[in-house]
Amino acid sequence: MAKATDLLQGTLDMLVLKTLALGPMHGWGISQRIQQVSEEVLVINQGSLYPALYRLEQQGLIKAEWGSSENNRQAKYYELTRTGKKQLAEETENWERLSAAVDRILQTT
Repeated sequence: MAKATDLLQGTLDMLVLKTLALGPMHGWGISQRIQQVSEEVLVINQGSLYPALYRLEQQGLIKAEWGSSENNRQAKYYELTRTGKKQLAEETENWERLSAAVDRILQTT
């Protein structure tokens, strides 16, 4: 297993938006999805996730609705809004540009 890594500031919001682009999901599901897709490199704790979900909901980037989980428990399901989809596209473009710039610097000999 790879060593868990801290996220750069602002990255968690983008990862949550990307995860919700797949469809509505509850908080635990979001954190598990990020952990699985990152091959255990990114481990999102609840102390970081739920404030991010609240912040994104307050910004109108996601909306929430109560529903039943796969275990028949009540869970709050989050869904990307139209504004959230637009924000995700912008953040993805910015991230790719920044990542490419850092990569060019690291590859310089």
